Amino acid sequence: MAQAPAPRASLTIDGILASPSVFGTSPSQPAWSPDSRHLAFLWNDAGHPQREIWVTDAAGAAPRRLTRATDTGPQPARGIGAMVWMPDGESLAYLQGGDLWRISLHADAPERLSVDGGDKSALAVSPDGRYLSFLRSGDLWLYHADTGRLVRATRVGVPAIGSVPVGRYYVPDVEIGQYVWGGAPPYRWSPDSRRIAVQHVDRRHVRTVPFPYYLGDETTVNHLRRGYPGDENESRTVGVYDVDSGELRLLDLPGTRSIQIVNYEWSASGTLLIDREADTATDRWLLLADANQVTVREIWHDHRPSRVYTAITSTWHWDGQRVLFIGDLDDRYRLYALQPGQKEPIPLTGPAFDVTGNLDVVTQRGDKNTPAIFYVSNEVNPYERHVYRLEGQGGAAVRLTLRAGTHTPFVSPDGRRLALLSSDHVTPGELYVTDASTPREATRVTTSPLAEWKSLTFVEPRYVTFKSRIDGYTLHARIFEPADLDRTRKHPVLLGPAYSNTVRNRWGGLNGAVQQLLVRRGYIVVQVDVRGSTGYGRAFREEFLTDWGGKDLEDLHSTVEHFATLPYVDAERVGIWGSSYGGTLSVFALFKKPGLFKAAVAGAPAVDPRFFGSDDVAISRRPQSHPEAFERGKAMLYAENLRDHLLIIHGMQDDVVPFKTTVDLAEHLMRLGKDFDIAFAPGATHGWTQHQHHARYLLNKLAAHFDRYLQPETMPGGPNEP
Repeated sequence: MAQAPAPRASLTIDGILASPSVFGTSPSQPAWSPDSRHLAFLWNDAGHPQREIWVTDAAGAAPRRLTRATDTGPQPARGIGAMVWMPDGESLAYLQGGDLWRISLHADAPERLSVDGGDKSALAVSPDGRYLSFLRSGDLWLYHADTGRLVRATRVGVPAIGSVPVGRYYVPDVEIGQYVWGGAPPYRWSPDSRRIAVQHVDRRHVRTVPFPYYLGDETTVNHLRRGYPGDENESRTVGVYDVDSGELRLLDLPGTRSIQIVNYEWSASGTLLIDREADTATDRWLLLADANQVTVREIWHDHRPSRVYTAITSTWHWDGQRVLFIGDLDDRYRLYALQPGQKEPIPLTGPAFDVTGNLDVVTQRGDKNTPAIFYVSNEVNPYERHVYRLEGQGGAAVRLTLRAGTHTPFVSPDGRRLALLSSDHVTPGELYVTDASTPREATRVTTSPLAEWKSLTFVEPRYVTFKSRIDGYTLHARIFEPADLDRTRKHPVLLGPAYSNTVRNRWGGLNGAVQQLLVRRGYIVVQVDVRGSTGYGRAFREEFLTDWGGKDLEDLHSTVEHFATLPYVDAERVGIWGSSYGGTLSVFALFKKPGLFKAAVAGAPAVDPRFFGSDDVAISRRPQSHPEAFERGKAMLYAENLRDHLLIIHGMQDDVVPFKTTVDLAEHLMRLGKDFDIAFAPGATHGWTQHQHHARYLLNKLAAHFDRYLQPETMPGGPNEP
């Protein structure tokens, strides 16, 4: 019998949004067993979003599915949200369906440890294995492994005031947890299992903002705690919970309503390192709290008024005395070591590249005779992220990852093996295992895309550089061109999604799929790293401060001018799109540069800085200190210039960039007699493609807008149609 042809996928909007996903479900949360013999991770090999626990060995042999939670869970089935190895290295605990479970590597079925339900998260195990811990309803809970007793350890949680559970800001009024935008872990066990350091967040003083909700039986008003620039931020501090006494003590830290907790971590001897940063990013402090939490002392402070949002972290050095941290003390993000009592930290990495990422990019492993520091950097080029090993006793760092792309490392406890989550332009994230001391080709553990994936041909981008039109900076861009590009004809160009830090060799998820779809339709798709991007020096990054739609817009203008010199580019058919600040750039591009772009799609555009979030002071500062920035940042000031084709997309439940700001701008444009289009989704939040029905409707609007005004060659009746 003839072999059946391989199934084929469709590179259409419906195709890229289908479930199961043709791109697969990438593995996540790889975790080594304490004895380094096994590697567990969450994955769904059929492309469904719900993940299960899978296990492989240290060599990366064919993985084995350990759980089948989605076979018995409620409909729609809920996957596993978190897992943790037990100290025996033979079993794992996990959260699924609101309950706590445990499964052995050798068991056929899991053991259900709790039946109380609820929204549990942040699962951990005490170092001595006596307790499992998790968060629920704003509090820390402890499960006694020996007795099965479940105890609410803290009693600080206060529910959210909102009536509709949607959006970024629907969070408890008071909680043990993270601040709205993430940051440090919600809690950490001490090495002796006697104490737990926690992050305590209190929002009861934060401004209450009304958000209309139209999808109930009647229109309601959903009130959320959400500050604006100039408001006090949520209060963030660190406390210590004593497991034996049940007492929670909050440390006496100043300025809790204007800082972020970058990290906190116990040393082997029980000293707590606390890394704090001003919400404006201008100041950073490293503090130490003694084992009894009686005193807190500052060991280092850095101040720079021009600093913008940062990508930093800190941890204890393997010697237990010094502190390791990533900082931007000079032109690049570098790895430093600081001995408490010393005034200046010592750089461990070079001055010509960035150590990149945040909490998980600096890891130390190995015994006392062979300690090593592992970190991620862009030393190869600005577009890639590779893993390096720096011997604990000093010397040159060794690059461990060979494959081009972006790699996130997970080092085994014995320091001998390295798990990697790796991706590139045309390959979704997959799990690999390799040696942690010598550069070798990594063993691939997972293959996530469906069989239909093979029928899709994704184009590889190429990189180019060119000079800024306004100063001496070299700009970096990547270009996706149709595989059958006819260079004797003129083609339309789309810039997008516009944002900082976009020129990267990594899988782009839905945005990357949309780019490939648009290339298939006949567009040349371009992204450029504008001011504010990391990888090009401190000055380039910090010129973004309070300058929205300023020099970064000039970078986009420089990009258009560069591509206009290419004989196969039609400079009269250039479009731009982006979301959030990328939507802001798209609006400003048409308002401040009329005629440069023929069409733009602005998703969730932040068009009035008065309605930025209170944490956005890291890029905006406060209206009390920088009133001129908040005035010139209003898009309405330039709306009279609109003469090109604008489509605004916005979710009506967006609490990050309030839908109200788009409504205000739309009313203003109508009063000016301007022609523009708007597409909204009543139930969508800031991430307006998160739900399939919103994404299908709005992405079709995006594609149709560009097809209407830029007419790519593959369209019937396009300008180059024979």
